[in-house]
Amino acid sequence: MYQTHRTYIKADMKLSQLIRENPRLLLLLEHFEIDFVVRDKIVSQICSEHEIPIPLFLLFANLYNGFNPEKEDITPVSDIRLIIRFLKNSHEYYKTDKYPEIIQYIKTLQNICMNEEVKLIEQFFTDYFDEVLEHLNYEDEIAFPYFIQLIQNEPVDNPSAFSVNEYRLHHTDIETKLADLKNLLLNHIRITDELPLRRRLLFNLFELEFDLQIHALIEEKILLPLISEVEKRQRNG
Repeated sequence: MYQTHRTYIKADMKLSQLIRENPRLLLLLEHFEIDFVVRDKIVSQICSEHEIPIPLFLLFANLYNGFNPEKEDITPVSDIRLIIRFLKNSHEYYKTDKYPEIIQYIKTLQNICMNEEVKLIEQFFTDYFDEVLEHLNYEDEIAFPYFIQLIQNEPVDNPSAFSVNEYRLHHTDIETKLADLKNLLLNHIRITDELPLRRRLLFNLFELEFDLQIHALIEEKILLPLISEVEKRQRNG
C-alpha cells in the first residue's frame, strides 16, 4: 500500500517497513546501488554495509518521503563524490529505463488510436526529453567533472564552462514542460477508451516527475551549496 502519512526516517527504523509505507524508496536504494533485499535491518546497518554516511542517507531518504532539506541539514564536503555518483545513477535510470518505457507506451497508444493528437504527444515528449538529455549531458560532461576537479584541488580545465544560472534554468524548464505534457493528457487531448494504457503512461510520467524533482532538490539545495563552500575555501587559500 502506498503511504497515507509521511514518516520522518531515522537511523533506527527498519528499512523494509519504510519501503512498505513508500515503495518509491526503492528508487533511492537503486540510485545508491543498494540491493532491495534488506531483511529486518535498520537504516544504520544498511548504511554501514554500503559505506554510506548515515546523515546523507537520511537526508535523501526523507526527500523521498516528502520532507525538504532544512538549512541545518548540512552534509560535509567529503560527501560530494557520493552525491555525484547517486545523481549519475539517476541519469541512467532516466535514459535507459524511464524514457524508453514512456515512449513505448506512447507508440503503442499511437498504433491503436492512429490520430494526430497522439502524434502530438509523441512529438511533445520527444522534444521534452531531448532537453532533459541536454541537461544530463551538461551535468555529466561539464558540471560533474568540474566539481570533481574542485574537490581534488586540481587545476580546472575550463572554469567558465560551468554556470550556476544555466544549471538551475534547465531544472525550471524541465519541470514546466513535463507539467505541460501531463496537462495535455489530462485536460485537452481526447482519446476514446484505452484507459489501462493511458493510466500506465500517466503513472510513469508522475514517477519520472517525482524523481526529477528530487534530483533537482539534491543539486540545488545540497550539492551546489557544498560546491560554493569548496570554491570559497580555495579562493581564501
